[in-house]
Amino acid sequence: MNASPPTPLRFPPVLRRVVLVTVLGSVMTYLDATIVNVALRSLSDNLDTSLATIQWLVTAYLLGLAAVIPASGWAAATFGAKRVYVLSIAGFTVASLACGLAQNVEQLIAFRALQGAAGGLALPIATMIIVRLAGPERLARVMSISGIPTLLAPVFGPVLGGFLVEHAGWHWIFYINVPIGALTVVLAQWLVPADTAQQGGRLDVPGLFLMSLGFAALTYGLAEIGTTARVMSAQVLVSLAVGVVLIALFALHALRAAQPLVDIRLFRNKLYSAAQLTNVCLGSAVFGSVILMPLYFQIVRGEDPVATGLLLIPQGIGAGFAMMVSARLTDKLGSGRAALLGGAVSTVATVPFLVIDADSSYWFLGLAMVFRGFGIGACAIPATTAAYRVIPPAKVNDATIQIGILQRVGGSTGTALFAVVLQNELGSAGSATAQASAFGTTFWWVLATAVLATAPTLLLTAAERRAAVAVAVPENA
Repeated sequence: MNASPPTPLRFPPVLRRVVLVTVLGSVMTYLDATIVNVALRSLSDNLDTSLATIQWLVTAYLLGLAAVIPASGWAAATFGAKRVYVLSIAGFTVASLACGLAQNVEQLIAFRALQGAAGGLALPIATMIIVRLAGPERLARVMSISGIPTLLAPVFGPVLGGFLVEHAGWHWIFYINVPIGALTVVLAQWLVPADTAQQGGRLDVPGLFLMSLGFAALTYGLAEIGTTARVMSAQVLVSLAVGVVLIALFALHALRAAQPLVDIRLFRNKLYSAAQLTNVCLGSAVFGSVILMPLYFQIVRGEDPVATGLLLIPQGIGAGFAMMVSARLTDKLGSGRAALLGGAVSTVATVPFLVIDADSSYWFLGLAMVFRGFGIGACAIPATTAAYRVIPPAKVNDATIQIGILQRVGGSTGTALFAVVLQNELGSAGSATAQASAFGTTFWWVLATAVLATAPTLLLTAAERRAAVAVAVPENA
């Protein structure tokens, strides 16, 4: 008689409450980034400054985030994850209020950096909390829920941002965080169980210096490429070179230190390495291309930010459906094959965009975006789940930091690549037809990157199979 499939374990009440609180905080931080991106031109006009200067609102946020992510594991272990999470959300809320009250662009840029630093602590620590509470058996389901803000913020952020700028004024793109942040702080104090501070050890100051500055320099260089579409400028090349050198020095330091800031020895596990390689490659192929459709709708079709956000909703629908089924796919097929399936769907769903033109049917594009959104959600969750399942619980902090850094570097690299290609193609495009053709050419690069990104999912599948055989052989011996 065939055994019935195992019934998914229910979420205990405490886990449901914690997931609610952490997702609420993540929604606020992810939405904030996309809302501000939509409002840059309005901010430039209202603050009487150039777009090049106002672009620093994005760069400052990214630099603040990059500077603190490497220290988040040590902070959680030393002071307690709940305490640091509450303080970081409170800091993000206060910084948001300060942004809304800013009197000039210099103040606004400074407060955005503080926002980024607070968000850079809140996001990884939220993940640390829920991964520990979930355990391996519920990990895929928890990852599918906690990934909702990441995938849906680019869809709904432009709608909300455009509405606020048009009807309430630019100050409200920051003020809206205040009630959400205050509610999250209250709920976190009430619903998240207290944890005791662990032995975080002495802070690895040399490691923090090397990793934080290296990640920040790399982030700045990639952000500048994405903004200016120039690769060979001196500041980009110097930033990238400094970032790579400092991160390489950190790796050498971490292999020798007794208590490194982040334990990179985890990469000796082939399954973990394959999962992380999948994360960074999929981040580049998938999240880097998210910038293209909003730009197409605004540049070629002349849509405003609110209409653009509404036109992106089909992608959110696809991603939402993937969230509903990705956990079951991961548990049934394994992380590698589930990620391969998601990557394949995303790759095939990219093909319709190769023939995009100035009169492409919105229904046609919407259907393609549904499938592409599904592929994005279905490939991101399994890879992250695989990385956590193969490490001991004591290494959750290290894995969370590494996942966060690699996903952001991958996404920033993809964004920079596609921005350069698109800018070069648009340079000589005068008509809407020529502009649409520029987007079609850029999507060929997206397709090539997506195809290349399937290789790590094959490695992940093979690593999982070897691990399963290694476990089965002793049992049958």
